Amino acid sequence: MIRTLLIEDDLAARKIQHRMLVAHPMVQIVGEAGTVRGARTLLARGNYDLVFLDIQLVGGNGFDLIPHVRREARVIFLTGHNQHAVRAFAVNALDYLIKPVSASRLAESLRRVPRPADQTPPSPPLREADLVLLRTGKHQRMVAIHDILVIEAQENYSIVRLADGSRELVRRSLKDWVQRLPAQSFMQVHRQTLVHLPLVVAWQNAGPKAYVLRMKGMATAVPVSRERWDEVLLRLPPAIAQPG
Repeated sequence: MIRTLLIEDDLAARKIQHRMLVAHPMVQIVGEAGTVRGARTLLARGNYDLVFLDIQLVGGNGFDLIPHVRREARVIFLTGHNQHAVRAFAVNALDYLIKPVSASRLAESLRRVPRPADQTPPSPPLREADLVLLRTGKHQRMVAIHDILVIEAQENYSIVRLADGSRELVRRSLKDWVQRLPAQSFMQVHRQTLVHLPLVVAWQNAGPKAYVLRMKGMATAVPVSRERWDEVLLRLPPAIAQPG
């Protein structure tokens, strides 16, 4: 069974969604709410696997509730916006549904929910214009992909360095970042380092066959492995393809 929370502030819409959900034998609705306050109470219980979450709620919005969703649970957003408007939300959710929700689209979304015996499906790929949720222990923040400078491996974790000078330690491997971030603008320049190429401002020779990259707004240089330097040089923006 998929233990499900239904969080929707429109009572009529929630009744319709309830009927559509219980028509699927694998779905068990374990709680419903129509306000941010009520949703927080449900989310704190932890007895759920899936959350259908409306973006517009009484007392706030569903986006504010993401930090309260237990780590193992999946989120499917409900929204009246079009696909373009919800892209930032969808990249960190299992799916999103445009209201009014059709039965076929709901069924498609439920097929994406992993069963207990399933492996977790791969996260959807990100785009340069997207936002991504960084979980750092109890702290969570949304950041824009275009504000990520460098990601450094730290065993099963990674350090994300951002354009505002901050850095976040998140539980996500470098391999996962490589798979999710847009390949046209991010490149692994070292076994432990992933770089956002559009934010490289210069490169320097650091010794015999040794090179480093200078990133926009970042004081420390980023070493490049010898084996990858030729490819890095080819992929740098033309304006900085000469040594800085």
